[in-house]
Amino acid sequence: QVQLVESGGGLVQFGGSLRLSCAASGSIFRIYSMGWYRRAPGKQRELVTTITSGSSTNYADSVKGRFTISRDNAKNMVYLQMNSLKAEDTAVYYCKAELQRTAGSPKAVYWGQGTQVTVSS
Repeated sequence: QVQLVESGGGLVQFGGSLRLSCAASGSIFRIYSMGWYRRAPGKQRELVTTITSGSSTNYADSVKGRFTISRDNAKNMVYLQMNSLKAEDTAVYYCKAELQRTAGSPKAVYWGQGTQVTVSS
């Protein structure tokens, strides 16, 4: 049993900052990658950023230079620091993890329920 829970969303002014957190809990042997996706109203869910077990990261072009992903392996947590927020960043942000529940189990993907980020103008 694995659960991902996001927190830190809310309302922020244009140009402001927000820090999202995602905690993975339950039966977890190893997390290989974690990331953040978002879904804006009327749009498809899109990649924001990911980080792998090898500490490789990637970012959507729209957030490069403004967002930073980080990971605390000891706590099974991932964070998203969002700066210089724009109206286009308004969306529900979802945490994703690719992990093994046990040493002998296959990798599987788990999703959080999402947290709302609203940038006011």
